[in-house]
Amino acid sequence: MMPPELQPRSFRPYISSSVSAPSFSNYNNASSSYSSFSSEPEANPNSNFTANLSSPPPSSSRSLKNSRFSPSSFAYNARLAIALVPCAAFLLDLGGTAVVATLTLGLMIAYIIDSLNFKSGAFFGVWFSLIAAQIAFFFSTSLYYTFNSAPLSLLAAFLCAETNFLIGVWASLQFKWIQIENPSIVLALERLLFACVPFAASSIFTWATISAVGMNNASYYLMAFNCVFYWIFAIPRVSSFKTKQEVKYHGGEVPDDNLILGPLESCLHTLSLLFFPLIFHIASHYSVMFSSAASICDLLLLFFIPFLFQLYASTRGALWWVTKNTHQLRSIQLVNGAIALVVIVICLEIRVVFHSFGRYIQVPPPINYLLVTTTMLGGAAGAGACALGMISDAFSSLAFTTLAVVVSAAGAIVVGFPILFIPLPSVAGFYLARFFTKKSLPSYFAFVVLGSLMVMWFVLHNFWDLNIWLAGMSLKSFCKLIVADVVLAMAVPGLALLPSKFNFLTEVGLISHALLLCHVENRFFSYSSIYYYGLDDDVMYPSYMVILTTLVGLALVRRLSVDHRIGPKAVWILTCLYSSKLAMLFITSKSVVWVSAVLLLAISPPLLLYRDKSRTASKMKAWQGYAHAVVVALSVWFCRETIFEALQWWNGRAPSDGLLLGFCILLTGLACIPIVALHFSHVMSAKRCLVLVVATGLLFILMQPPIPLSWTYRSEVIKAARQSADDISIYGFMASKPTWPAWLLIMAILLTLAAVTSIIPIKYIVELRAVYSIAMGIALGVYISAEFFLQAAVLHALIVVTMVCASVFVVFTHFPSASSTKLLPWVFALLVALFPVTYLLEGQVRIKSFLGDNAFGDIGEEDRKLTTLLAVEGARTSLLGLYAAIFMLIALEIKYELASLIREKIVERGAVRHNQSGQTNSVGFPPRMRFMQQRRASAVQTFTIKRMAAEGAWMPAVGNVATVMCFAICLILNVNLTGGSNQAIFFLAPILLLLNQDSDFVAGFGDKQSQEYSSADSYIPQPHPVQPVCVELYEADRLDTTANIAPQSAFHRNNRFD
Repeated sequence: MMPPELQPRSFRPYISSSVSAPSFSNYNNASSSYSSFSSEPEANPNSNFTANLSSPPPSSSRSLKNSRFSPSSFAYNARLAIALVPCAAFLLDLGGTAVVATLTLGLMIAYIIDSLNFKSGAFFGVWFSLIAAQIAFFFSTSLYYTFNSAPLSLLAAFLCAETNFLIGVWASLQFKWIQIENPSIVLALERLLFACVPFAASSIFTWATISAVGMNNASYYLMAFNCVFYWIFAIPRVSSFKTKQEVKYHGGEVPDDNLILGPLESCLHTLSLLFFPLIFHIASHYSVMFSSAASICDLLLLFFIPFLFQLYASTRGALWWVTKNTHQLRSIQLVNGAIALVVIVICLEIRVVFHSFGRYIQVPPPINYLLVTTTMLGGAAGAGACALGMISDAFSSLAFTTLAVVVSAAGAIVVGFPILFIPLPSVAGFYLARFFTKKSLPSYFAFVVLGSLMVMWFVLHNFWDLNIWLAGMSLKSFCKLIVADVVLAMAVPGLALLPSKFNFLTEVGLISHALLLCHVENRFFSYSSIYYYGLDDDVMYPSYMVILTTLVGLALVRRLSVDHRIGPKAVWILTCLYSSKLAMLFITSKSVVWVSAVLLLAISPPLLLYRDKSRTASKMKAWQGYAHAVVVALSVWFCRETIFEALQWWNGRAPSDGLLLGFCILLTGLACIPIVALHFSHVMSAKRCLVLVVATGLLFILMQPPIPLSWTYRSEVIKAARQSADDISIYGFMASKPTWPAWLLIMAILLTLAAVTSIIPIKYIVELRAVYSIAMGIALGVYISAEFFLQAAVLHALIVVTMVCASVFVVFTHFPSASSTKLLPWVFALLVALFPVTYLLEGQVRIKSFLGDNAFGDIGEEDRKLTTLLAVEGARTSLLGLYAAIFMLIALEIKYELASLIREKIVERGAVRHNQSGQTNSVGFPPRMRFMQQRRASAVQTFTIKRMAAEGAWMPAVGNVATVMCFAICLILNVNLTGGSNQAIFFLAPILLLLNQDSDFVAGFGDKQSQEYSSADSYIPQPHPVQPVCVELYEADRLDTTANIAPQSAFHRNNRFD
C-alpha cells in the first residue's frame, strides 16, 4: 500500500481529519493512516521542493531544469544525527586522546578557513580532518587484541572507516555551494547515506551495547537496532533536493526517481532486516543452536519478529518496490502476518512464559499449554485486528468482544484466579472491548476498576506473605508502590480522552506515575542488594531498564504534548523527572535522582516554559530572570552533597572546600546561561555578570582558597567526610602551605574582569580609577610576597610598592587623566629605582636572617655558606623574573597606546581630506572608521593628539627603557638558568620589537623624512618593523647579535602626515 504522495491523483482518497487510528477496512482508511504519518515536516519536506526554482544560478540552470533539482537545506539531518552522532561518540571513545586531539585540531582549522569565506577550503579541511583522525584511529587502537581474530579485526576496521566516511558525506551535504555547483553529486550522496547508514549504525550500536552489557542476547540487540533504523531510513521518502510540483507530474503522482532510495536499496534493506540478525546468531551460536527447544525458538523469533515488523512497515509504503496494487499488498499483509503472529506467540510461550514465569502458572499440563496459547494468541490477534482497523461492523465487533471475554477468563484461570470470581475478569474484558468498539469512556473506567482489583488480588496472592526485604524496604511496601503505579498507568489513557477542561487530571496522573516510577527505580538501582538467603550481590534492576523507561516516558510526554492533552508546565515537570533518572547511571548516590530533578527543574524553564519564539509574552521579564537565577542558586546549594560525593568519587578523596564551592558557583553560572542567552541576550550587564560568575567558579576550582566549613556548607555528610581519619592513616601528617593568599589573586583577577567588562566604570571616573589601580597593586604585591618571598618580611613593603607603581602606571597609561601624563614618568622612575634597591636588599636581608637564626642547625661552615648563597640566588632570580614581567607589561602597554594614537591620527587626517574634497564623513568613511570616530567622540577622555604630544612625549622613551631593561634582565636569567644557551636568542630577540622611535635613544628608527614632521607629531613612532637579528654562533659558545633596523616601507614614506 502506497503513501498518498506516491499514488496517482485519480486514486487519491479523501483524508478525513477525524481519523485518529489506522484502519484497513477499506482503502481510504489505509491511505489516511499514512497521511498522518507523512505529514511531519521532516518526513515530507514539501516546502523545500518548490523553493528557489524561479531563478536558479546561471551556471547550473540547465541541470536544475532537467533534474527538477532544488537547492535547499538537507531535510533529514535529525534522522542522520540519531544514527551517526552516537556512532561518532563511540569511535572517539574507542580511539582515545590521539583521535580526539587530531579531529579537534583539524576541525578548528576548517572552522577558521570557513570563517574566512573560503568554502572549498573548509570542505577539504573537514575531509582531511576525518582522514587524519582515521589514520590516528588505526594507530591508537588495538582491534586485533580486542577480537583476537584477524578477519574480525579487519571487518571491524572496515566498519569504523565506513562510518567515518559516512560522517564525512553527511558533513558534505551541509555545504550549500556543493548543492548549487554539483546537483547530481548531492543527490548521489543523499542516496548513499540512506542506503549505507542503517547497516553501519546498527552494527556500531550493537557493538557498543555488547561492550556495555555482554554478549548475551546480542542477536536480539542487533534485531532491535535493525528495526529502528529500518523505520527511520527505509520508509520511502522524497529527496530533499528535488522539487515536488504535483501538477506537473502524471496525475499528481510523484515519480519513483524522486524518492531517495530505489528498488535495489529497498530490497537490500529488507534482506538485511530479515536475515542479518539470524545469520549473526547462527555465526555466534552455531554449536548450540539446535541443542534445545529454546534455542530453536531463538532462530524462529529472530526471523519472524523482523518479518512481522516488515509487514507493519508496509502500511507506510515499505514494500512499494514489490507491488503497488493495494489488494495484493493487503493479502500479503494479512496472510503472512497471521503466520508470523502464530509462530511468534508459540515461540514466546516456550522461550519466555514457561521458561521464566512458569512458577505463576497454577494450571497443570496439558491444560496450561492450551490456556496460555489461547490467552496469548487471542490477545495478539485482537490487538492486531484493532491496530489494523478491521473492527468496523457489527459482526467484527461481536467477534472482538467475544475474543476479549474468552482471553480475559483464560488468563485469569492461568494465574490461579478463583473459579468463583471468574466473571470478574470476563466483565473487565467485556468493558475493554466495548471501549474499543463503542468509544465509551465509562466502559474504560469500569475496566480500570475491575483490572485494578485483579492486580491487587494477584499481588496479595503471590507476594504479600513473603518476608523479604528488597532495596532497603519490605516487600509489602514495594507491593503497595507497584499496585499504585499500575493503577495510575491504566487510568491515564482514559483521563487523556476526557474533554480539554479535565486535562489537569491527566497531568496529575502522569506526574504521580512518574514520581512513583522514579522512587521505585531509585530504590532498586541504588540499593542493589537483596537480603534473602545471602543473595547480596544480585543485580535487581539492570541499567538498560532505566534507559528504556526513560525513553518511553519522554516519547509519551512528547506525543501527549503534540495532541494537546497536557500543558507546557506538565511537559516541563515530566521531562525533568524522566531525565533525572539517567543520573543514576553515572553517580552512585542514593539521592541523585531527586537532586537531579530539582536541578533540572531550576535550569530548564528558559528552555521549556518560554520556548514560543513567535510570542512576545514568551520572553522573560526582568523580575522573572532574577527569580529564576535565585532558584538556580538555591537548587545548586541543595545539590551540594551530591556534588561533594561526585568529586570525592572522581578524586579518590574528599575535595577541598574551595573546590566544592567553585564547582557550585560554576554550575550556577552554567545553569544561568539559557536565561541570559535566550531571554536577555540584549542586556550587556547580564552577560557581564554571567562572565564574572563563571570566572569566579573557575578561579575557586583552580586556586582552592581556604573556606571555613561551618560558614559554608552546614552538611553532616560533608562534616563526617572531613573528620575521617583515613587521610591521616594513609597519607600521614603533611605540612600545609598557607593558602590564604589565593584570595588576593582571585580578587585581583575578578577586579580586572570587572574593569574590562565595564562593571567597574574606571574609564569614566578618575577617582575610581586610582582606587582600582592601588587595590590591584596591593593585592598582587601581598600575594607575591606571601607566596614567593615569605621569609624576607622586610622586602614585603618594597614589593607591594613596586606592584602599586606598576599597576598605577599601566592603568593610567591606558586611561589617562588630566595630570597623569605629568606624574607617570615619576612613577616609572620610582619603579626603576626600586629594582636595584630590592635586588640588593634581598640578598643582604636573607643572608643576615640565615646567619642570625642559625637556620641550618649543626651543618658545617662551608655547607652553610653554600646553602645561603643558593637561597639568595634563588630569591634574586625570582625578583629578576618579577621585574622582567613588569617591564615587559609596561613596554607592551606603551606600544599599544602609541599604535592606537597612530590609527586615530590616520582617521583624523583622512576625515579632514574627505571634508576638504566636499564629501561628508558618513559617505567618505567606511562603517568601521565611522564607528571609531563615534567611540572617540563619546569617550570621556578629553585629550587630543597635540595635547598628548606636548605632555606625553615621554612615552616612547619610557617604552624603550622598559624594553631594554626587560631584554637585559632576560639575558641575565638566561645565563643563570640555562648557562647562556644560544637557542634562547630566538625567544629573547622578539622583545626588541617593542622598541619605539624617540628623539633621544633610538632616533634612527625612521628615515630622515621623519625630521620634517611638525613638533606636534615628533614623538609619535613611525610604524616600522625591527628587522631580523643577525645571530652568529661561534665554536666557543659565544653569542653576538646585531640589530639592524630597516628603513620605513614605501607605504609609510608615501603617506606621511601633512
